[in-house]
Amino acid sequence: MPVRQVGTSVSVLDAADIEARGYSSVADVLRTQPAIGVSNSGGQGKATALRIRGEEGYRTLVLMDGVEISDPTGTQVGPQIQHLMSAGISRIEILRGPQGMMYGADAGGVINITTGQVDEGLAGGFTAETGRYGTEQYSGYLGAGNELGDVYISVSDYQTDGFSALKSDASKDEDGYDNETYHVKVGLNLNEQWRLQGVYRDVSSISLFDSTSGSNNRKSNYDEKTYRVSLNYSGEVFSHTLAVANTDVLRENFADGVSSFATNGDIDKLEYLGSAKLSEVLSLVYGAESETEEITTSSGDVEQRDQLSGYLELQSQFDNRLFFTAGVRHDDNDDFGEHTSYRLTSAYVVDFADGSMLKYKASYGTGFRAPSLSEIAYNNGPFAFAPASETTLTEETSEGFDVGIEYVTADNSRIELVYFDQEIKDELYFDLSGFSGYLQAEGISRSKGVEASLDSPITDRLNLFANYTYNDSHNPDGENRIRRPVHLANLGVNYDIIPSRWSVTMNVRASRDAENEIFGVGYVELDDYEVIDISTNFQVTDYAEVYARVENATDEDYEEVTGYNVAGAAAYAGVRMKF
Repeated sequence: MPVRQVGTSVSVLDAADIEARGYSSVADVLRTQPAIGVSNSGGQGKATALRIRGEEGYRTLVLMDGVEISDPTGTQVGPQIQHLMSAGISRIEILRGPQGMMYGADAGGVINITTGQVDEGLAGGFTAETGRYGTEQYSGYLGAGNELGDVYISVSDYQTDGFSALKSDASKDEDGYDNETYHVKVGLNLNEQWRLQGVYRDVSSISLFDSTSGSNNRKSNYDEKTYRVSLNYSGEVFSHTLAVANTDVLRENFADGVSSFATNGDIDKLEYLGSAKLSEVLSLVYGAESETEEITTSSGDVEQRDQLSGYLELQSQFDNRLFFTAGVRHDDNDDFGEHTSYRLTSAYVVDFADGSMLKYKASYGTGFRAPSLSEIAYNNGPFAFAPASETTLTEETSEGFDVGIEYVTADNSRIELVYFDQEIKDELYFDLSGFSGYLQAEGISRSKGVEASLDSPITDRLNLFANYTYNDSHNPDGENRIRRPVHLANLGVNYDIIPSRWSVTMNVRASRDAENEIFGVGYVELDDYEVIDISTNFQVTDYAEVYARVENATDEDYEEVTGYNVAGAAAYAGVRMKF
């Protein structure tokens, strides 16, 4: 759908934006965007939560070339964002707010990631980087295409010695991280209307980590294999996509070289998406999904659950100015029965004679999330005790809306202001005060606030980008929801020292008024902080580029999770070759 017609709040990053910022991990790229907060527990590859508008990371759906990047073995089914590297990515779209109608009833936000594609000819590239903490990264891609089809292959190998993740670790040993990622996308154009596409992704990582109790000689292995095969028909009136997809995740933890935890999980999906252009101003989008989720616990027990879903959305417009969508989704879950979700969006566009545009927009959506198999299994297992062991978990329900205004000038300057208000009823959470297991809040957990963003070319050489988010987020008891800053802000500039050859980018990220909950202590304040990152790129030839960046340039010492270190000032440099 053209951005002009979208009533949802959307942020978009293209390949140039991603390269200019220079970050190795997708989480660091995303935290520069409005309403996105990230909590990291001790460096690259360590447990990381990404929240959109204060909602937990497992309520965010991440798609990579249409493949759902979710871990069924996690406590909640959601993306392991710490294992997602930025190499090979050409575009990221972030849809903020409830998106459950089309993407799944528990989707509190959607991050849609696209890798490169070569439609004609041959193209490729290679990147090598080194820097502090013994960090090395090598990545490359190769793509080819013609009227018959296309292929795109990307490979990434990231290694770092890291630093001691836990502040209380007396040994101060290094907690390193290795990540190997392979991504293959192949498309075959059967004719002008039919296309067959396959995507395969393989992520293998090893992370060393500290424990708050027992041995600090601990290691976590994570292996994720995903694929999706789709057949697409695009006609003048109708379009159809039929797809089959699978995610297979194997996780195993070791203490002093001995396996201490192991689990395996699968998600199998069969998807259909269709659309019909009923007239020049009216379209219908419809689809159905069958999903089977299965996990095998450390004890060898197998848990499985099926869910069937169907959805329908009407899209309409009037005079290319006023746009509406109205959708409904119905889910039938094996364990928690049937649920119906809704979504409405609208946008009204005013075009001016100078080429600028003013858009008023609004959206409203509902959803639900069934307790994960892991949450249920934990409360029924040997490690849970009262009150969690006596709690029968039920589904969460969600509801949210936003209203906003967006102004885009003829030179593509963009200003946006959005108010959002969303709530979770009967939110599931882990008992951090008593460690008894998973509990369910009785009442409404709420996040409401304001997002403001600016992206403006000040001159032909200077571009300014900034965003600010105010988020008032509370649980049913009126306490602040943990690890959610009330104030988040980014201020950045990109300056072309020599146009099309030498540029420098700087980003300042600030966080204020976040809290955490500690076992046996209760609520504690997290640090306020400002982090400055600087990167520069120099085009040596048409095919070769050198770059460098400094992360946390002022060596800010702060905590995103109580008791865990963050990286200090770190410099990195590399070379990028393209043909």
